[in-house]
Amino acid sequence: MKKSVEEDVFIPLYPKSTVKDKSSLHSKFQERRFWSAVKLLSNVVLWDGIVQEDKVRDLGLSKLLNRYLLLNILNTPLGPDNIEKCNKVVACLPERWFQDLKDGSALPELLNFSQHLLQ
Repeated sequence: MKKSVEEDVFIPLYPKSTVKDKSSLHSKFQERRFWSAVKLLSNVVLWDGIVQEDKVRDLGLSKLLNRYLLLNILNTPLGPDNIEKCNKVVACLPERWFQDLKDGSALPELLNFSQHLLQ
């Protein structure tokens, strides 16, 4: 899993003006790579409970979400596409990671993502 996250994930960052046109090749490629990384996130998280939780959280959240997915989400204009991306990421996260959290707190690895959701 670590090798896949470190070597197989690539989401190019193009200028917003380049990907504004959803039919452009740059935009389509960037979207395909994003959704591929979301699928990898969901697969990594499936190992929760089998592999040590800290390893799964490191790979899934610290490396995959914060290093790749969040950059793309932050560069996506606010609107339905951004909401869909955030919803899909949230759907990947195991509920048990949040059971022991106090109200208003977040996992340390999710602070930047949480701030984006609040905006």
